[in-house]
Amino acid sequence: MAAYNDLINSPNPVLVDFSAEWCGPCKTMAPELKKLASEMGDKLKIIKIDIDKNPDLANRLKVQSVPTLILYKDGKQVWRQSGAMMAHQLKPVVLKYV
Repeated sequence: MAAYNDLINSPNPVLVDFSAEWCGPCKTMAPELKKLASEMGDKLKIIKIDIDKNPDLANRLKVQSVPTLILYKDGKQVWRQSGAMMAHQLKPVVLKYV
């Protein structure tokens, strides 16, 4: 968990995408997150975490479905949603914390 805390402890927003290889909606999220990353540049860090490879972390954070997106600012969770979203839906959420 310490390594995860190091990843999310940033003055810029950090969007964590909890996903799984077998998840169809997760696959549709990948190009949307790339688009968001290119639009936001250095203002946003996006981290993808596979719940099958990190089950303890997923359990600790109560990730029960994928994709689950959690947005952090200064190491604190400021927003969370389960389900696929498009870049144009995510961008206004992220911009609140830039």
